[in-house]
Order: sequence, then C-alpha cells, then structure tokens
Amino acid sequence: MPPTSQRPALVAVAHGSRDPRAVRTVTALLDRVRELRPGLDVRLGHIELNEPLLDATLDGLAGAPAVLVPLLLSRGYHVKHDLPRAAERVPGADIRVAAPLGPHPLLAEVLAARLAEAGWREEDNGSRRAAVVLASAGSRDPESAEDTRHAAALLAERLRVPVVPAYASALAPTVPAAVRALTARGRHRVAVASYFAAPGLFATRSAEAAPWIAAQPLGVHPALARLLLHRYDRSLTAAHRPRTLTAA
Repeated sequence: MPPTSQRPALVAVAHGSRDPRAVRTVTALLDRVRELRPGLDVRLGHIELNEPLLDATLDGLAGAPAVLVPLLLSRGYHVKHDLPRAAERVPGADIRVAAPLGPHPLLAEVLAARLAEAGWREEDNGSRRAAVVLASAGSRDPESAEDTRHAAALLAERLRVPVVPAYASALAPTVPAAVRALTARGRHRVAVASYFAAPGLFATRSAEAAPWIAAQPLGVHPALARLLLHRYDRSLTAAHRPRTLTAA
C-alpha cells in the first residue's frame, strides 16, 4: 500500500440522528481511528439529519480519492443504493464503497464488552437461565436480516447462550416479543444487547424493553475503530470498479 499520506481519505458514513449524543459518539470514535492510523485523512458524512451531510463531505474532497466506510451494521438500502449514488455524483473521482461493519467477530467482542459493563457476569456464559436479545434497527432488505442473524450467531457462540435478533422497525419480532418468547422458554435472565453504532431513538426504546439489563450501543470502543480500518483496508486491496460497492 502507499504511505498513509497518499492513501484515499476514509469517509465514515453515519446515518444521522436527532439525538445529540450520536454525533458526539461518532466524532469520538473517529478520533480513535485517527490515533490508530496517524496521517490518514479521516472525515465524517451523514446520510441525513446531521451536518456534515455526505454530499458536502465529498465536495470538500475536491475530487480526491476516498473510501466510504458505512457506520452501518448490515447490508440494506443505504449501503446498496444511497452510498453508491452519492459516489456517482462526484464525476471522475475514484470513490469506493466499503462493506458495512457487520457482521464481524469484532462486533461480537464489543457487544460482549457492553453487556459486561451493564452487569453480565462470567457465570452467565453458558447458563441455562440466561439469554440475550440482539436489538437492531431492522430493514425490509432480506440480506440485512441475514446479516443480523449472523451477528446474533457470533454473539451466541461467544456467550454460549441463545441470542435472538429483534427489531425496532420493519421486521418481527420486536424486542418485547423476543423477551417474552425467551422467558417462556425458561430464560429468566434476559439481557438486551444494543446493536446500534451510537445512541438514538431506537436504541433507547429497545433498552426500555429489557427485563434485566440493557447494554449501551457499540459506541467508542477500540475494536470498533479497528473494524473501521479493516473495512477501509479491505476495500483498497479488493478488486474494484470505480463507484461500486466493494465487498470486504
């Protein structure tokens, strides 16, 4: 690879939220990325609701190459359509779209850490009484649901308890419904893991449905910063056609 100073910019693409904690969280996460990769041009763009919007961030690059790294956890409309279209609006620029953050074992590491912070104990691992609801935003894209199920399986493997994906919108089961189903199976220590990159309305509502403990969103975590750089690096080394989604 070329020296860091000569590499394309890393443009982290967040969804955007009316919750002011979301921008603060993403900004702090990108500071971690910069610490891990000094000299790399790291920028932020939002799909909606917050400044800077992605189009403005791309305009600020003045045609320089970039990799759009979605701060999104699964495949879906934003990753498949919104980001490639944003790249296409910059004629002649070499702009790649990396894969979304999830599913990936590093996310299972962060989810487990957030659960531990909330009160998940070592003895809960493998317990016949414990279980986890993996709360996510939800999407009608079947590949998004597939990715979330894969993420739940990775966390289940790590914790050795059932992990049921649930959704704040678009899909079933809802978080309360998933909690009830696990309780009916004799799982009376049901935790809610927050499968959201940053705080927001969906994360807050999901946490309110927790009968026991609710973890914080993924947020600012060293493993998440490493994952952003992993997606960026994979995009640079993968076969690429300009302005198309690069699997990583």
